[in-house]
Amino acid sequence: MKIIDEKGRLFKTINIVDLLVVVALLLVVGGIVWKLFSPAVKNAVAPDVKMTSVMRVRGATPFLVNELKQNPQVGKKLVAGNAYTEAVITKVEFVPYVQQVTTADGKIVDALDPSKKDIMVTVEATVPKDTPAPTVANQEVRAGRTFTLKTQDFEASPIIESVRFK
Repeated sequence: MKIIDEKGRLFKTINIVDLLVVVALLLVVGGIVWKLFSPAVKNAVAPDVKMTSVMRVRGATPFLVNELKQNPQVGKKLVAGNAYTEAVITKVEFVPYVQQVTTADGKIVDALDPSKKDIMVTVEATVPKDTPAPTVANQEVRAGRTFTLKTQDFEASPIIESVRFK
């Protein structure tokens, strides 16, 4: 028994060209269904949870601190590439910048810098529950990592101090 007969039919039942058209139509319909229903399926399988991360810009100069006081960032969305994300800055604090210095007798002690400040930024975002690699603005979020914190009019490279899921 031949797979393709003299009339070009597959297993003597369907024309190969007709079969290719049917397969192409099924792929197009499958792609449309996937595009329409994949967010709902994703959310049903892995619901979203709120993630709060605290980041620290160490030793910010006075001009940067003054800029942030004049141009508050609270409530602004983070930017990834050329698009806004759903991540939002919820809190900005200025805390003393502590650095270690060597005294005249050779001891290492903590000292407050008189002009520099640390900037503490709290960012809230939603991520899939139990994700192994939570991301904000296309960047992985884990304590100890450096993060590019970018809004429409501000950018810094803080270190992530804590990550909490609710």
